[in-house]
Amino acid sequence: MRFHFTSTWRPGRPRRAVSQILLTQLALAAGVAVLATGLFLAPLGAQLDDQAMRRALAIAQSAATDPELPAALLSGPPGPDSAVQATAERIRRATGAEYVVVIDLKGIRRSHPSPALIGLPVSTDPSDALAGREVMEIDEGTLGRSARGKVPLLAADGEIVGAVSVGIAYDNVRDRLLGAIPGLLAYAGGALAMGALAAFLLSRRIQRQTRDLAFSDIAGLLAEREAMLHSIREGVVALDRAGRVRLVNDEAARLLGLAPGAPDAAGRPLEEVLGPGRTTDVLTGRVTGRDLLTVRGARVLLANRMPTEDGGAVATLRDRTEVEHLGRELDSTRGLIDALRAQDHEHANRLHTLLGLLELGLHEEAAEFLTEVVGGRRSTAEQVTEKVHDPLLAALLVGKATVAAERGVALRLAPATLLPDRLVDPGGLVTIVGNLVDNALDAAVGSAAPLVEVELRAEGRTAVLRVRDSGPGVPVVRREEIFTEGWSTKRPSGPRERGLGLALVRRLAQRQGGSAVAGETADGGAEFSVELPEALR
Repeated sequence: MRFHFTSTWRPGRPRRAVSQILLTQLALAAGVAVLATGLFLAPLGAQLDDQAMRRALAIAQSAATDPELPAALLSGPPGPDSAVQATAERIRRATGAEYVVVIDLKGIRRSHPSPALIGLPVSTDPSDALAGREVMEIDEGTLGRSARGKVPLLAADGEIVGAVSVGIAYDNVRDRLLGAIPGLLAYAGGALAMGALAAFLLSRRIQRQTRDLAFSDIAGLLAEREAMLHSIREGVVALDRAGRVRLVNDEAARLLGLAPGAPDAAGRPLEEVLGPGRTTDVLTGRVTGRDLLTVRGARVLLANRMPTEDGGAVATLRDRTEVEHLGRELDSTRGLIDALRAQDHEHANRLHTLLGLLELGLHEEAAEFLTEVVGGRRSTAEQVTEKVHDPLLAALLVGKATVAAERGVALRLAPATLLPDRLVDPGGLVTIVGNLVDNALDAAVGSAAPLVEVELRAEGRTAVLRVRDSGPGVPVVRREEIFTEGWSTKRPSGPRERGLGLALVRRLAQRQGGSAVAGETADGGAEFSVELPEALR
């Protein structure tokens, strides 16, 4: 089954669902790439700041361990040519620091890269370092923003005589950070490209699955589907590949005897919802075929099952009981027509006989003849209705007895016959019995003692039917072939097609989960046996 969908384009919005999904995924991928880049750069900047401060502190600690620096600080006044300035500049050039400043206890610079600033107070508070504490910080000074490290300067006897402050230009830190960005952006671009490719492939798959529809069309189809499934007069049950219920529409819930809408059925195994039985076997596919009959409560259901592409299935259910009344009337009319046709010549002959007896004045003989004819008909009808309680089937057998009598064949019921009026599908059983009796009559005509015997009985909920005749029988090699549609030993007479009766019998039996086989009687005639499970309520 193929479905064709149309969609309506709306200005200002992507026409297809796949376009909207692709754009959304690309935006998400770009956002994630930008966020990841920002989250990486933020700690990277802090890490570079920490490294710069630690490096500045290490240079300051190294300078403070120089034994010449405390002595030079204490031995002479500040000046550009002092030993302190010379030592500090040597350390600055050797380490690449922005500045190495030596401070005395009054906070006066004794060294500086700008000689004009020597002898002036420092621009930042030196109290922590002069108190004996080491300091790491990012701060603004006369040379701009820098990463600083400050340590106390100790004399040989351990007394604090000043402090050493080392700064590393913040531009160096920023340059390292900016230098890392191109590589980081390359990784982010690669991740964004992979995300875009994955988004494109996913969008193509969604495009195939949604048949290139817009979201509004999909929503409309879902709404139409729900309205259609719950309004049609045919039951629909959808199952997934594991046999769990996906959907039960209102009509299916009614036919299966579930609560309206079957709210508790979705997601549960069908066998758990319905219980074991033929209905479950048919709907789950354990019993295969078309137009399968099954019984659910007092209802006779006609089921068909169609697999879906994802391994699940959709089963449809029709209520056979709703059309059974019409079938009963049709079968009754057909049986009545056959009986009337068979009785036509017989009644004419009997009326002629009765008229002759009356014209001859043999009134007593005429009365006896009339009593015998009426009593025989009444006796046959009473025998049938005593053993076959279903009125439709009883009427069929009475009519067939009349047809058999016209053809010179005795039709009788077997002693074991007893069938209650609890048939689930009497119309189907009438078709089976009618076809088997017709074939048996054709076979029995011309035999030494033409006879057809019908046995109908119930074994629990199973109906058992056997039809025997006095004909030549069926060879063993032909007992399966005779059930093939179109096979017949009779020549066609007129436009009516031959070879359908026995094929129809087996098909009807199999639809109800039963069987139809051919065998042989003790006298060599044919015996046809049919078993119909769950044929009785």
